[in-house]
Amino acid sequence: MTHDNIIYDLSKKFALRVIKLYVFLSEERKEYVMSKQIYRSGTSIGANIAESINAQSKADFVSKLSISLKEATETKYWLELLHDSGNINDQQFDSVVNDLNIIIGTLIRTIKKTRENGI
Repeated sequence: MTHDNIIYDLSKKFALRVIKLYVFLSEERKEYVMSKQIYRSGTSIGANIAESINAQSKADFVSKLSISLKEATETKYWLELLHDSGNINDQQFDSVVNDLNIIIGTLIRTIKKTRENGI
């Protein structure tokens, strides 16, 4: 199901990619620690965006999106570690980080615009 909310849809598609990455890492690479970390942070991005949809105020909205941004930054860190340790190759890394960078940029723009419009 898609929504009229672009960032929601992007983050949900990204979470599904992270879930598949987790399965690959744990089953194929036998990598359990970093795979669980990226699973948690990568799916948390969208969960907080989903919460922001029914925020109680603009401040609550910005807070939820800010948490999503922090989770996205953490996810990028785990992806870098997975890449640098050889658990994912250049193509896998570039593909997933590109999607993540789009989410990060969209979150930054949305937070900035909301703050400019007064909270």
